[in-house]
Amino acid sequence: MAALAGTIPGAALAEAPARSKRPVARPGSSKPATAESLIEAAGLGGSVGFAVVDVATGGFLEGYNPATGLPPASVAKSVTGLYALRTLGPEYRFETRLVATGPVSEGVIKGDLVLAGGGDPLLDTDALAQMASDLKAAGVHRVDGKFRVWGGDLPYVERIDDIQPVHASYNPAVSGLNLNFNRVHFEWKRAGQNYEVSMDARSGSHRPAVRVARMGLVARQSPLYTYRNEGDHDTWTVAQPALGNGGARWLPVRHPARYAGEVFASFARSHGIILEPGAAAEAAPEGRVLVTHQSETLREIVRDMMKYSTNLTAELIGMTATAKRNGLRPESLRGSAAVMTSWAQEVLGLRDARFVDHSGLGDESMIEPGSLARALAAAEDEALIAPLMKPIALYGRDGRVDRNHKVKVFAKTGTLVFVSALAGYATAPNGKRLAFAIFTANEDKRAASDRATQDSPPGAAVWNRKAKKLQQALIERWVGVYAG
Repeated sequence: MAALAGTIPGAALAEAPARSKRPVARPGSSKPATAESLIEAAGLGGSVGFAVVDVATGGFLEGYNPATGLPPASVAKSVTGLYALRTLGPEYRFETRLVATGPVSEGVIKGDLVLAGGGDPLLDTDALAQMASDLKAAGVHRVDGKFRVWGGDLPYVERIDDIQPVHASYNPAVSGLNLNFNRVHFEWKRAGQNYEVSMDARSGSHRPAVRVARMGLVARQSPLYTYRNEGDHDTWTVAQPALGNGGARWLPVRHPARYAGEVFASFARSHGIILEPGAAAEAAPEGRVLVTHQSETLREIVRDMMKYSTNLTAELIGMTATAKRNGLRPESLRGSAAVMTSWAQEVLGLRDARFVDHSGLGDESMIEPGSLARALAAAEDEALIAPLMKPIALYGRDGRVDRNHKVKVFAKTGTLVFVSALAGYATAPNGKRLAFAIFTANEDKRAASDRATQDSPPGAAVWNRKAKKLQQALIERWVGVYAG
């Protein structure tokens, strides 16, 4: 099997039928359920497409509409992971810096201090606390100029996808300087007839309050949340009757660089360094780097992204890879996704693939399951993405997780409203490995749902459970037929 160094041929797939021939049962064995019967029993409606490939030989084993493009949802992150790892390298680390634009004399910065982001997807409150401590340890005690932030290494995007509930924390803003996955923690507690509310940038060790995101309580039944961009901060309102006695949730942040700056300034103040806020830097700062925070390696970042399916991480590593590939910052998120599309078609052999982002949150992205299964089979040799995929639990006949299930699956899941996808690797008891991609989507139900206000429209959860049951049934069929 050739490694992923070159283009993966897809010509054989072009001749693959929409429905594979049914395998002949071995003498003395019971006839396996056909893929068609499993799909019909699932009762999903809409579109179903899948493909399964023998990893060892690259042979195409079975498909159902393998050349039909369908929304990959978060399965797109497997492509983004390969794109970033191949372009940046597994050991790549993001850097966040504190830069003095003027000379430093006897602990006084004779110029501005700039918190400059480098696209780190994992920058959190604890990291900013450590950077403030390191600045103090470097001997700085005063800044004569202004304190500024720089998030321009990557394009600013107010939200990843426009058609999502306004309060969805998985759909935050994107910039070159991000904090806590660009989420703010909203907490409320009943105090008599009123409520105590807080907005903070909490982490494992710190809970700094913030003003960049503000909450108001309103006596109404709906909508649950409203949002208004005030230019320099986010204003939220929440329906007070829905709050109960108390609770908490994360909300998206639309001013990520300002958010990070406010939190850092609070930690600097705790060390006696008073920072006077100024306008955001208009260009990448030049001067003396006083403190640098490095992220985990890209390999570990991708592993976390595959496990937790963090959309912000996908967008940041995807746009950073595009910047490296093109030699300059991408103009937009969609522009970066278009570059990744060309790369995926050329290098991975994803025929007719289209990406509108790097996370799969936008439902205009499309992948053919046959092309993706072939690409995963070929990519397995490089051991870049396969070891980073998460184990997928399979269930026994009693409906409970079967931890001793004979089939081991490592894959990437993908879920949107009335969209469910799964792609990765299945290992049979005899060690035979299969690469597969399964896409399901009910376009009519999706179009009829109110995705702008509802996290889970009526019927979506039940439909999703049926889709996951179909995914397991197909995998068990393939193992029984092709690796028995």
